Amino acid sequence: MQNALAPPQIRTPFGSCPLQRENLVPKFCEVIPSTIEAMEAVLTKALEVVKVLPCAPEEIEGIELALREALANAILHGNQNDSAKKVIVAGFCECENEGGLLLVVCDEGSGFDPAQVPNPTTAESIYSGHGRGIFLMGRLMDEVNYRNGGCEVELRKTSKEECLPEPPMSQPEQP
Repeated sequence: MQNALAPPQIRTPFGSCPLQRENLVPKFCEVIPSTIEAMEAVLTKALEVVKVLPCAPEEIEGIELALREALANAILHGNQNDSAKKVIVAGFCECENEGGLLLVVCDEGSGFDPAQVPNPTTAESIYSGHGRGIFLMGRLMDEVNYRNGGCEVELRKTSKEECLPEPPMSQPEQP
């Protein structure tokens, strides 16, 4: 079953973003080919944005590692290194409820069931080459959710500081 990359699109200051979350406006959104080079470039760009967001949590190194793992999983496992397939990465600020950062990575793969991935810390899986990225994401982020049959991962990190909502973007005056 092929994953359609979330067809609804919203307009943002940087163009259209195929990923939406209710009542949240993306602070960055990129669609990249499934290559490690593209992953490194988007990771650098995303972290530059995250560092200055009003909802940015303090543990930027952990966020970087979790996002790197999510992107690598999307490229290597989800899209099987097929550079014709795309990966979407988006970041949102949440200043309601607990506040914090929401990162979303979506691939065009066939999906997976995270419950079927063995825990890499158990004796029988300690030398396995699978499951470490998922394990790390779960340890580094406050919440990790899989949607769309495992083709989409949400990484949530709450901020210890008060999240101050940004003022709404000003709209140009209509004549």
